[in-house]
Amino acid sequence: MEDYKVGSIVKGEVTGIESYGIFLKIGDTNGLIHISEIANNYISNINKYVNIGEKIYAEIIDIDTENNRLKLSIKGLNYKEFYSNRKVQESVRGFSPLQQNLEKWMDETLKEMEH
Repeated sequence: MEDYKVGSIVKGEVTGIESYGIFLKIGDTNGLIHISEIANNYISNINKYVNIGEKIYAEIIDIDTENNRLKLSIKGLNYKEFYSNRKVQESVRGFSPLQQNLEKWMDETLKEMEH
């Protein structure tokens, strides 16, 4: 359990789906994604989110060392995509291109959404 840290993203295999959550196998450890940690909206059917045997990513929100289990969340994560530990590096020009274009890009997107 000492290999895991709260806030880390881990990859696991879905081993069970119950009305209250999703069970993941992560190495030699088991974890639970409680239904309240799947999405911000009401969930009528957890099976719409995952399938048994599927490999997904989850965030560690708590570590139960007594029972050797992880409490996990996929809320706000793109849990079916690859996550990297790489940090965004600022280029030589810095983030100024983003700062200079962000307002324009937002306006363009809002106009597209109106149509």
